[in-house]
Amino acid sequence: MSASLEIRSPGLGVSIQDDGRHGHRRIGVPLSGALDPVFLAAANGLLGNPAGAAGLEVLLAGPLLQALDAPVRIALAGTMGARRIGPSGASQAVPAWSTLSLQPGEQLQVGSPRGVGYIAVEGGLLTPPMLGSRSTYARAGLIHAATTLPCRAARGHCGERQNVALSHENGPIRVIPGPQDDHFTAAALDHFYTGPFRVTRQRDRMGLRLAGPALAHNQRGADIVSDGVTPGAIQVPADGQPILLLADCQTVGGYPKIATVIRADLPRLAHLQPGDEIRFRAVDADEAAAARAALARRLSDWLAGARPAQAGGDPDSAVLLAANLAGAAVRGDDPHLWPD
Repeated sequence: MSASLEIRSPGLGVSIQDDGRHGHRRIGVPLSGALDPVFLAAANGLLGNPAGAAGLEVLLAGPLLQALDAPVRIALAGTMGARRIGPSGASQAVPAWSTLSLQPGEQLQVGSPRGVGYIAVEGGLLTPPMLGSRSTYARAGLIHAATTLPCRAARGHCGERQNVALSHENGPIRVIPGPQDDHFTAAALDHFYTGPFRVTRQRDRMGLRLAGPALAHNQRGADIVSDGVTPGAIQVPADGQPILLLADCQTVGGYPKIATVIRADLPRLAHLQPGDEIRFRAVDADEAAAARAALARRLSDWLAGARPAQAGGDPDSAVLLAANLAGAAVRGDDPHLWPD
């Protein structure tokens, strides 16, 4: 049975995102997709959806949504709560990392996350795919402009679920050096790995600019023949201040790349705020692959720990501690969790 959500207020920095628009970079179309695919997978997992099913990404302020013609089951992930508002105007707090079934006429006002948060619906948002993805890429007009979001009606036999908050690792952001680290002086490379750098206000889904010790180029200079770039690439233009590329980044660039953030640490970048400090640590391909596998296991363990919602609103910690959380571990190269 079909259903739909109406966007009564769009919020700020809200877009439809899935696991990305794969296979079109050769014609200049960016990957896009969720800035934090782990949090999107967590929201989807609470509902039994595939990890990369389309949902709403919230960067600044959440939307006001209303179920129209049938119940819609929703999950929240991230450091943001929400309020459920009935037709009479009575409201009830809804915690993050939980699901709820929004009845026709009920509204959900989603709050503001620190970093990024996700709103998933059972069955995923069913907006028309564009170039094989439902992800928004506004610069190219790849956007669902309607104020109604088609989806699937909630299945009545499914109870609500919740879990403890999922968090990312701390510590330096791990990078693989290059591919153009030979364009920098030895002092610049030392500065890059000792830092720190500060996140500036110049940030969006395309990337973020960092401020810190100027990274001087050597005789090879600050320009290269344009070549391919990818989310996680760290470009350094002539002013020596790094630009860290994110999901909506361009497909080619002409600045030398001093390093590239490993896949396991890309989700952490989505939560950086202006003024936050960031440091980098070099790793090799083997350590990057191990980190990716470890993150996949952590997500699998977290999903295995989800339990029916408790009356008090918090998961039963005794039940969680007694659970065999490792029972659903997956391979680190699972393509459903880590698409190319």
